[in-house]
Amino acid sequence: MVLSIFPLVVSRKAGTFDLYGTLQNALDSAGIRVESGDVVVASTKFVAVSQGRAVPMEGVRVSEEGARLSRRFRMGPKMAEMVLRESDGIMGGMTGFVLAYSGGLMAPNAGIDTSNTGPGMAVLYPARPHHTAESLRRRILLDTGANAGVILADSRLMPGRVGTVGVAVAYAGIEPVRDMRGRRDLDGRPLRVTFQAVADGLASAANHTMGEGSESRPFALVRGSGAVTAGEYDGTEAAVDPSQCVYARGLGRPG
Repeated sequence: MVLSIFPLVVSRKAGTFDLYGTLQNALDSAGIRVESGDVVVASTKFVAVSQGRAVPMEGVRVSEEGARLSRRFRMGPKMAEMVLRESDGIMGGMTGFVLAYSGGLMAPNAGIDTSNTGPGMAVLYPARPHHTAESLRRRILLDTGANAGVILADSRLMPGRVGTVGVAVAYAGIEPVRDMRGRRDLDGRPLRVTFQAVADGLASAANHTMGEGSESRPFALVRGSGAVTAGEYDGTEAAVDPSQCVYARGLGRPG
């Protein structure tokens, strides 16, 4: 099975809009039809904008806790306040950045992005991302009859590495993690702790074709992954509690 990835170009959007309709128009323009077994990957930023999650920073009121966070990491108080609101916990940080834990992910500034958003604006992560992914999967199924998977993907930094890779913030209709325990390695020894991050791997591959700058490719269609299933997932399958995360435990307990 050959893995193929087709990035889809979409004109820049502002304000809320129909995410599925925009996807379908992009597919039509590219002459591509979704088939069973395909995985549709969508940029979290694009999804969030469709939901009205691009917010003006000017209207953010800073709490005392937000002001303390701002002073601690020497970042703008309004950004610090938004990070605080969007986070489940604060892991640490450095000047200008807070490492936050939110929705099963560790991400600088809780995934809040100010690039390609217009002056004074910030884009949050999508609301109810797994519900959004599942809703998009169902619309594809009802409209086309194709049993396809959906991933909402963001880019992230890897510890100790330069540059970004993709990460699956949410997914639907695909096997997010493949349990490799009990299988044999090349020497015939059983694997004891290995899990394959299927959703994150596909998100990273798609992210490579979607780009990080002015490409305006918020969708990609992945074909031949073999990851699509009939199962339903709630987002906990790929998440690790900070107390069990090798990076969090190795660098100190979450604060």
